[in-house]
Amino acid sequence: MEAAQEFTMWALFARATITVKIVMIMLVAASVWCWAVIIDKTIQYRKARAEADVFDRSFWSGEPLDALFDQIGADPDGQSEKIFASGMLEWRRSHRQDGGLIAGATARIDRSMDVAIAKQASSLQKGLPILATVGSTAPFVGLFGTVWGIMNAFIEIAEAQTTNLAVVAPGIAEALLATGLGLLAAIPAVIYYNKFSADSDQIVSGYEAFADEFATILSRQLDS
Repeated sequence: MEAAQEFTMWALFARATITVKIVMIMLVAASVWCWAVIIDKTIQYRKARAEADVFDRSFWSGEPLDALFDQIGADPDGQSEKIFASGMLEWRRSHRQDGGLIAGATARIDRSMDVAIAKQASSLQKGLPILATVGSTAPFVGLFGTVWGIMNAFIEIAEAQTTNLAVVAPGIAEALLATGLGLLAAIPAVIYYNKFSADSDQIVSGYEAFADEFATILSRQLDS
């Protein structure tokens, strides 16, 4: 029973050298940070998809665009609504007092929606560099802790002048724990970074498609 207690995760951490302890703490902190980003991005992307679905139904319901804009306001909360609002704001600003349109309205509306899309894309991708950094560096940080721990294990072998595994096994186990923690932090980070990157591209593509459709509708009104 005592041996089992000595080789628990906490016991391995407690016996590790200060350098290996620092490495383990860094890796645990990185793992917690990654999971915080993962949870936040999961909620954000789910909310963005739901909001886009609701707005698409309102946009294609046949309600007049001016009425829809008056309903959601100039500074709405939804991401799709923000793109629509930016286009409608520029559309209204492009009208002169006599009812005519200022030249270059189409280009200004397109640029206004492009800026709004870029802001939403930046918001969706915020935090992803953290996952990428942890996913690429955590295994090497853990490996550093392992190398350091094994080096100390060999020093213990030399000091004890024995090759008995019972003497060096605790040190080797502590060293390998650092690699395990590195992989524990890196694997979810890499998986979710790839997933969120693809999800972000898909959502932004939906925004761009909506902006193109909206610009086409406004273009028809300009031509008429």
